[in-house]
Amino acid sequence: MIRRNRRTGELAYYRCYAPCPVPLSTLVKVAGSRWTVEETFQSSKTLTGLDEHQVRRWDSWHRWVTPALLAHAFLAITAALERRDQALADDGTSPNGLIPLTCNEIQRLFTALIARPTRDLAHRLRWSTWRRRHQARAQRSHYRRQAAVQS
Repeated sequence: MIRRNRRTGELAYYRCYAPCPVPLSTLVKVAGSRWTVEETFQSSKTLTGLDEHQVRRWDSWHRWVTPALLAHAFLAITAALERRDQALADDGTSPNGLIPLTCNEIQRLFTALIARPTRDLAHRLRWSTWRRRHQARAQRSHYRRQAAVQS
């Protein structure tokens, strides 16, 4: 199967095998899910230090990777619950003008409020709100620009 990027024209080649006939739509769906898996691993490396272990034995690797993956699962589930509970507008922002909490923002807040609490917690929360409002404005502007280009 060959996939072409619409913007760059770059081609990606996939070698596909199935023991029985499979519709093309299923092959495309499976090939597309590869990027989700890769992005999740990259996010785990960045947010929870999945790649910061020294592999010498199975036991040490297992002791490092298990908490790292659990931490990433915590971040992903918390972000998913936040998105589900927030009523989103058409432009992807919440009624209060903030983007939903992302895994990165949850990790920052967790570190600031729980792992390394500081005296000025109100400042950290105001900074988080400002950053999310700024990201929401940037997202709206980006979507408007993309819509104008496509029109």
